[in-house]
Amino acid sequence: MDHVDRKIIAALRENGRATYADLGRSVGLSASSVHERVGKLEASGVITGYHAMVDPNSVGLGVTALVGIHPTDTATDEDVADALGGLDEVESCYAVAGDEAFVVKVRVSTVDELERCLGRLRRIPGVGRTNTTVVLSTRFEGRPNNAGLDEEPAGKA
Repeated sequence: MDHVDRKIIAALRENGRATYADLGRSVGLSASSVHERVGKLEASGVITGYHAMVDPNSVGLGVTALVGIHPTDTATDEDVADALGGLDEVESCYAVAGDEAFVVKVRVSTVDELERCLGRLRRIPGVGRTNTTVVLSTRFEGRPNNAGLDEEPAGKA
């Protein structure tokens, strides 16, 4: 991956619906060259997909919580993570350092549904206890992090 690929990735993170012509203008290549590069980035797993960002409140998911998962001594991370992945309410799952093994982001419609979701989380084999933080408001989320994408990788100058 070279400097031009990094610029293409940064542009796509800003606007995943940009045309190849738009991308080409922003990086100084033809649309066909950008198309070829994007295809290679997708094939190599650098670009893993495209999605629509949706306002959770607009689709009835007005309650967001971050839930720390404290495992039991006999738990395996893989089994707990697989079970967490089976819950529709769990939007993201992060393996973390510290007392908790995981922090998950949960989105539900109501506080009552959050309570039911937490009950399901606590019944997962290997989950010892949970620690829940309810999100009051979201200042920003899912913003593209293009740090380093507009620079040459270290040692490549």
